[in-house]
Amino acid sequence: MKKTFLFPLLILVVTMFSCPNSVEETSIRTKTNINRDWRFTFSNESDDFSGQLQAGNTWDNIGLPHTFSLPYFRSESFYEGYGWYQKDLIIEKASIGKHIYLEFDGVFQVAEIFLNGAKIGAHKGGYTGFVIDISAKAKAGKNLLAVRVNNVWDAQLAPRAGEHVFSGGIYRDVCLNVTNKLHMAWNGTFVTTPNLSKEKSSVNIKTEVQNTNVFDQEFTLKSELIDPQGKITNEVSTVHKIKAGHSFTYNQNIEDIDNPKLWSPETPNLYKVRSAIYVGKSIVDHYDTTFGFRWVDWTADKGFFLNGEHLYLEGANVHQDHAGWGDAVTKAGVYRDLKLMKDAGFNLIRGSHYPHHPYFTEVCDQLGLMFLPENCVWGIGGFGDDGDWKSSTYPIHKADMDAYNNSAKQTLLELIRINRNSPSVIAWSMSNEPFFSAHAVETEMKGLLSDLVDLSHELDGSRLAMIGGAQRKDVDVLGDIAGYNGDGAKLYKNPGFPNMVSEYGSCVTDRPGDYTPCWSSHIKDGEKPEWRSGHAIWCGFDHGSIAGNMGEMGIVDFFRIPKRSWYWYRHYFKGIPAPEWPVKGTPKRLMLFADKTTIEGTNATDDAHVNVKVIGENGKHISNSPDVTLSIISGPGEFPTGRSITFKETTYNDIQILDGHAAIEFRSYEGGTSVIEAASEGLESARIEIITTGEPRFVEGKTPLVKERVYKDYRLLKAIEKGEPVKVSDTRPTRTNSTGSSLPSLANDGHKWTKWKPTLVNGTVWWELDMENFYDVDRVELSFVSDFKGSILIETSLNKKEWKGVDKNTYHNIKETKRIIEDTTKVRFIRINLSPKNSDDVLVIGEFEVFGNTN
Repeated sequence: MKKTFLFPLLILVVTMFSCPNSVEETSIRTKTNINRDWRFTFSNESDDFSGQLQAGNTWDNIGLPHTFSLPYFRSESFYEGYGWYQKDLIIEKASIGKHIYLEFDGVFQVAEIFLNGAKIGAHKGGYTGFVIDISAKAKAGKNLLAVRVNNVWDAQLAPRAGEHVFSGGIYRDVCLNVTNKLHMAWNGTFVTTPNLSKEKSSVNIKTEVQNTNVFDQEFTLKSELIDPQGKITNEVSTVHKIKAGHSFTYNQNIEDIDNPKLWSPETPNLYKVRSAIYVGKSIVDHYDTTFGFRWVDWTADKGFFLNGEHLYLEGANVHQDHAGWGDAVTKAGVYRDLKLMKDAGFNLIRGSHYPHHPYFTEVCDQLGLMFLPENCVWGIGGFGDDGDWKSSTYPIHKADMDAYNNSAKQTLLELIRINRNSPSVIAWSMSNEPFFSAHAVETEMKGLLSDLVDLSHELDGSRLAMIGGAQRKDVDVLGDIAGYNGDGAKLYKNPGFPNMVSEYGSCVTDRPGDYTPCWSSHIKDGEKPEWRSGHAIWCGFDHGSIAGNMGEMGIVDFFRIPKRSWYWYRHYFKGIPAPEWPVKGTPKRLMLFADKTTIEGTNATDDAHVNVKVIGENGKHISNSPDVTLSIISGPGEFPTGRSITFKETTYNDIQILDGHAAIEFRSYEGGTSVIEAASEGLESARIEIITTGEPRFVEGKTPLVKERVYKDYRLLKAIEKGEPVKVSDTRPTRTNSTGSSLPSLANDGHKWTKWKPTLVNGTVWWELDMENFYDVDRVELSFVSDFKGSILIETSLNKKEWKGVDKNTYHNIKETKRIIEDTTKVRFIRINLSPKNSDDVLVIGEFEVFGNTN
């Protein structure tokens, strides 16, 4: 059992791992964001559009970041298959003869890259960045760049399973980079701080230099240390010769740095190493690497220490997808997410359960959030046979094992290389719940985890390796730190090595939710034994999930509006009282506002979070939630659904206005002033102007407008394709004869935990569903909160006039029942009649679900 109890950590960098908003001023090394002006089409596996457009003009003009699932609103299903991206890539004449490469921050999950019809590279793995050298095929002027992407489940790629969604696409930023043929490698600098104390430190700089010239090159590598105020305090130079076509990693040291300003959540001080390559007196390459001074100790008996001071980790797990845009989130959206967690008082983020956007780590550095990045070796409870995202974590067939192991190792290598210099990173997590593997391959699964831990130590000896989700099958002993999820907090008391609770639960609820943390025992002092380093809530944000409603456990909803539990945490951690909650009233007008009214640049690295609230006659925000439509009246820009978006009061995987408040992210790929209007029938409308800076400018009447994008329910489409029954009752119109105030829609809102409490009329009550289409009904599933005693009659109708009884039963004591309906074809309406044995019984219904087939 390998265990390190005290591990003084070095600190680290982040060098240009995320595209800037524009070309850098210097021509020595340029990095240009190329998110604008792409074309996209879905395709078959055999289609080849590497050098031509698809016949029939079925391409959509799109910008990056982009996802196959656009628009996406938390459905548990998504498009799986192939798609092609194309772009006219302009290469300046002055760049020809230099080192030219493309930098992708993330493509899910297999990318094949073509330039001018020739394949120039490929990458497997959906969560880490990569570079593609295009020097040999690039020409001056216009080049056709094409990328074929697929998100088809692959037994040999990590992850094979996980409780999220796995939408395809070029969903992160892309840059075009140009350097001298003698240059520093992509993310090739590694800065550490050995011998660090509060009084003194040294800095070690390892820099990988590549020479792609056809001749040997002598040069000087100069590294300068820059303090948080921008002052150069130290420098070191190395003269060396590197052979043609080779690379070499140079080791430099800066000694005796007095009183370094330490990085911490309260004081996120950031330093830089400025690296430059000189040939003679001419500079040929340079860039800055950001890092920080701090050290950490993970101990078995006293918990976690930062810079020698004990600190309890109060964390949140975070997924990456946002309402409408899915995984295709802007850098501004990443910043908003992390700022919300920081503002609530958390000091740690767990990057569940895959490598996140490299900018994610940058923001953690800046805000002072400690970070646990995680590799995508990921499992799911109730896993099944191979073939989809609910398979065994580890391959069940020997033929797939070596390739899968290599995939997991390659992703870990890329994760560490990209993020290794960030002071916020306090350990590397190898996995999440990898024990959800077939029994026959448990030994192989554990072998992989051990290999990943060893590889982590080899790649970065300054940090420990965590096994995340380690509460089963003895995988907790395989790493340096154990992260226990759920009941692992109680199963593993004082295990004898560094540990934390990597997930404790929250409420499964829609906004607004209750003013409670739900699992309060985990955050009270009694749940903080001295041997535990900390704990992290599951989870920060609602997210898409193949497990459906289990994605609604966030303390902030999918649209990035805080639930009441977020305010509870803010009060607990920071002492800020909860605001006044909205209540029902008489709606009068709409209020429209955004987190900013200027979007910087036209490449979707920035955006605006647009909010609309319902205002009552008293001038206050009220909880009434009428349908509201946001429309772009003039100017550039788009919502994920196109030029408009309509919010409805619904509680199931949809475009929601809840508690009188809705929000969505707005982006623009042209410069200009956008006028957005919020409208709702019978209410005073509202407008807001948002300015987008940069070129090209939007010209009214000439600039093409984005197409409207229809929200597709792939769950339904897949069921139709397979001929399987699908749930057709969620959020459909309902009626009842109950005269009580409880809404009958609570019986088909997709949530068994919301309750319909009808009143009886002459000892009975009926509930009627309009499926809004004609279905072959397969079954009806009834869930009661309390035991039901009495008779149930199910009727069907085509026209709501003639009713046909198709199932009648008497029950003595039931909470759930599934009724198979064999005599219903092409019906639209279903009525469920309940006659309790005792008219004094209180009826509480969790959910009525109807499943049917349709074409």
